[in-house]
Amino acid sequence: MKRALITGGAGFVGSHLATTLLEKEWSVKIIDDLSTGSLDNVAHLKEYPQFTSIIDSVMNHSLMEELVDQTDMVFHLAAAVGVRLIVEQPVQTIETNIKATEVILELTARDRKPILLASTSEVYGKLDRPPFNEENDLVLGATSRVRWCYAASKIIDEFLAQAYYREKGLPIVVVRLFNSIGPRQTGQYGMVVPRFVQQALQGEPITVYGDGTQQRSFTWVGDVVGAMIALVSHPGAHGKIFNVGHGKEISMYGLAELIKKMTNSESEIKLVPYDEAYEAGFEDMQRRLPDLSKIRQLIGYEPTLDLPEILDRTIQHERGKAASNDVPL
Repeated sequence: MKRALITGGAGFVGSHLATTLLEKEWSVKIIDDLSTGSLDNVAHLKEYPQFTSIIDSVMNHSLMEELVDQTDMVFHLAAAVGVRLIVEQPVQTIETNIKATEVILELTARDRKPILLASTSEVYGKLDRPPFNEENDLVLGATSRVRWCYAASKIIDEFLAQAYYREKGLPIVVVRLFNSIGPRQTGQYGMVVPRFVQQALQGEPITVYGDGTQQRSFTWVGDVVGAMIALVSHPGAHGKIFNVGHGKEISMYGLAELIKKMTNSESEIKLVPYDEAYEAGFEDMQRRLPDLSKIRQLIGYEPTLDLPEILDRTIQHERGKAASNDVPL
């Protein structure tokens, strides 16, 4: 039985990854400090005898040393997430992303255990030539703009990963995730799809930040975790960086309209200036679309679900959650 350790395992992507691995009859341990994750996300996994959850910080070095020793493969997903959290807590964002990665890389390098590092499409920053290729230059804004600290910290993570691969022979894979969505994702930290869905179901204004013309692609979380498992298990992926996402995009206003239609909501769609939503001088990207050539060539990756199908599953999940909590919709 293969043994996996997932940092940030009680988060949205981590909980789906744990589920998939357990269904494949792996032994899975997760560690999460619950700063953005939730035990509710993994409550359904308690029925698996080979599942263990640990509530603690990845920066607990002695504990992590023990956990890494007991595993065959590590998925490092623990990180600060969500634009709102980044803007409101930049110190936590930078320290969590960099220090936790330092600990994990040091410990996995001792026995050269395969590790997957979750990075983000945010590293492309203000690049304006989509679709984005893994070899593109990265373009960030000024350091006076807090918004870019997340991207900068994940870039440092990627440099560390590459350094450990080159100098220590660590079999590491880096994935840049493009807007993973699905059931159990929270809108609490600025994630747009769960926020729109919840607003639509509750009849509240659907708040679109900026002018609504900015475009994004959205990926089914099941496709994301499938790609993660395939990549970290493939020797040809070690030492490389891969985009993981979907090749179709939609504007934020178009997304709000689609969710309103699919939920039969009477909510109005309201434009909210960035200065009001986040902070004065907030900068955003107009488009963020991945070039998927590299991951297609190596593992034959193709998204299995398009946006309407993913939204349908997400909406049904939110309706069920509201019904169980006796919340009128």
